[in-house]
Amino acid sequence: MSANLSSLLYLVTGILFILALRGLSSPETSRMGNVFGIVGMILAVIVTFLSVEILFNNLIFFVVALLLGGLIGSIIAFKIPMTAMPQLVAGFHSLVGLAAVLVAISAYYNPESFGLGFFQGIKTASIVEMGIGVSIGALTFSGSIIAFLKLQGLMSGSPITFPGQHYLNAIIGALIIFLIVYLIFNQTSEIFWTLIAASFLIGFLIIIPIGGADMPVVISMLNSYSGWAAAGIGFTLENSALIITGALVGSSGAILSYIMCKAMNRSFISVILGGFGTESGEGANKSDQEQKPVKNGNAEDAAFLMKNASSVIIVPGYGMAVAQAQHALREMVDKLKKNDVKVTYAIHPVAGRMPGHMNVLLAEANVPYDEVFELEDINNDFANTDVAFVIGANDVTNPVAKTDPKSPIFGMPVLDVEKCKSVLFVKRGLSPGYAGVDNELFYRDNTLMLFADAKKMTEDIVKNLD
Repeated sequence: MSANLSSLLYLVTGILFILALRGLSSPETSRMGNVFGIVGMILAVIVTFLSVEILFNNLIFFVVALLLGGLIGSIIAFKIPMTAMPQLVAGFHSLVGLAAVLVAISAYYNPESFGLGFFQGIKTASIVEMGIGVSIGALTFSGSIIAFLKLQGLMSGSPITFPGQHYLNAIIGALIIFLIVYLIFNQTSEIFWTLIAASFLIGFLIIIPIGGADMPVVISMLNSYSGWAAAGIGFTLENSALIITGALVGSSGAILSYIMCKAMNRSFISVILGGFGTESGEGANKSDQEQKPVKNGNAEDAAFLMKNASSVIIVPGYGMAVAQAQHALREMVDKLKKNDVKVTYAIHPVAGRMPGHMNVLLAEANVPYDEVFELEDINNDFANTDVAFVIGANDVTNPVAKTDPKSPIFGMPVLDVEKCKSVLFVKRGLSPGYAGVDNELFYRDNTLMLFADAKKMTEDIVKNLD
């Protein structure tokens, strides 16, 4: 395939990826956005395949690798539950970062194959791009692995800190910049591998101090990093598809991270530097709060309160995802509507474990989009609402975020559910949320705790609404 035709088709793939992002910006057009993305990726793979001269033996290896990767991806896509989607995304980000590192290593040791010069005599522009790409790729890989371990529960979701941590990060960051510059003048393997090792280490160090409450921001941030890693390697290989795709992913991820930081009242710079400047206080004393009495309720109590209410706001969270209660919740809402109860849904920007987690689950249950509202659009409505039905949410409803400066979640805007006349809180127990902070809302006079599996409780409420 000629270079001009390849460039033209790569441009088409870039347009398809732009249309995919545009489609994913709205629930109504998200399916079509996915279609554009799939078609663009298929076209990019075909063009890349036809643009490279491949010997027969290598062709067999290429096809086997392609089929094997496609098979693994398909199996994961069919089997992965929505509750595990955040750690799946983190895992995929790590693979993108690792791919960037492997491509950079290949280009470093075989620059002639890519038209970059010769070993330890690579063009200046190419070695700079390679150094930046491999550094961001290594950082993305190790950072995503830590995010995966935290989300999967294999590592504590609480911030992991130690004295002098930020100074160490600053030193390693300066070392990485120095190594990239030094690599231009001394392209030895020792410098190249030291750069990779330092980048792997900084990725690990900037993610461990970030707590569970900020994990959705981390996911979008790592998404941005993976895009920039791909773009950097794209410049090295002079591959327009990689450059366009990487730039799209990198910029959109950065914008999403900024929007989420703003929504959570977090410093964007602090988060991307590993939580620099965040408070590390322990917050409220858990043992004291756990001794406070709570009001226990059952499905019959909840059904009575909601059936006699004029308005109900549903606040979904990760517990709803774990229990797969979204379909039962939709059935409950349909019955309430038949009783002339006004029902809306309140979504916090970081509800769940990744951006848009709750929106996807509600869409899966065919919840009308015009009934779903973001925090800033619905928070003032709680004071005039009869019942808030909190199903599996925790940190995003915790009033301590507004009252305790020592709390890890202090300053994060939360849903003002405590202002409702009655709050129904579906939860298995009084355990703290993912941020490790006990929820004051459990002990409020207007809160009725419904201790049960979210799906089972919702189904029981549906039965009592008849």
